[in-house]
Amino acid sequence: MAVMYAEDDRAALRDALIAAALRDPRLSGVAVCGSMAVAGEDIWSDIDLVLAVADSSRLGEVLAGWTRLMVEDHGAVHHVDMTSGRKVYRAFLLPSTLEADLNFVPADEFRPDGPKFRALRGDPLPPGPAAPTDDADHLIGMGWLYAQQARACLGRGRLWQAERMVARVRDQALALACLRHNLPTAYGAAIDSLPRDVLEAFKGSVVRSMEAGEARRAHKSAVAVLCAEAQKAGHTSGDSLAAAVTALANAPSDPRPPRAGRPRRVRATEPRRASLPE
Repeated sequence: MAVMYAEDDRAALRDALIAAALRDPRLSGVAVCGSMAVAGEDIWSDIDLVLAVADSSRLGEVLAGWTRLMVEDHGAVHHVDMTSGRKVYRAFLLPSTLEADLNFVPADEFRPDGPKFRALRGDPLPPGPAAPTDDADHLIGMGWLYAQQARACLGRGRLWQAERMVARVRDQALALACLRHNLPTAYGAAIDSLPRDVLEAFKGSVVRSMEAGEARRAHKSAVAVLCAEAQKAGHTSGDSLAAAVTALANAPSDPRPPRAGRPRRVRATEPRRASLPE
C-alpha cells in the first residue's frame, strides 16, 4: 500500500533526531517510546522521543530550539502542543505526512509511563502510579447525557450535530465494554481488541447516511448498547436507569424547527414610587 513517506525516510529522521538529542547538553535524558521502543514499528508508526530537560527553567528555550530544528532542518509545516503538568508533548507534521512527537519533560519527571519506553541516555526514575482508568458510573452518565443531546438534535432537525452525539454515546458504551474486559479505555486504543461478538453488537450504532430516519435508528441502537453495557457493569440504579435511558431513544419522527413568531408584547407599567419616611 502506497504512502507518501518511505520507512527508510522515517528511519533516517529518527536517527537524526536521536543523534541531535544525544548531542544536546541541555538534555539529561533521552528515550524512545511507543512501537519504536519495542521494535514493533509498522508502516504507519510515527516517531516518539522523550527529552528530559536538565534545568526546567530552560524548558521554553529548549522547546524553541527544537522547534527551529524541526522547521529549518526537517521542514515541519505545523506543530501542536498537548500539556500535562510541566510536560509538553509537541507533535510535528512533515510535508511527507510523517509525524514526529517530541515529549519535553523536566529531569525529575523522566520516567516511563508505560511498557513501551527505552532510555538511550540518563537514568529514568521508576514508573509512577498507573494512570487512573475511567469510572463506569461516569461513562454511563456521559452516555445518557450525549443520548439526551442526540434526541434534542434530532428533534430540531440538526442531523450533523445528532450524528456527532450518537457517536459519543457509542464511545461511552465501547469504553464500558473495554473496562469490563480489563482493557485500556483511553483514545479507543483497545477497542479492536474486544471480542468479535461484543463488537458485533455495536455495528448498528453507526450512522450510515445523513438522513433523519437513519440517524434515529442509529440513536436507538447506540442507546441499546449503552444500556446493555451499563447493566453488565452492575450499575446500582438497575432497571430504573435502563428505562429512563431507553426513553431517550424516542426522538420525534417529524422534527420541525422552532416556529418564528412575533415577539410577545410586554405591557409597560409605571414603576411604583417608593414611599418616603415621614
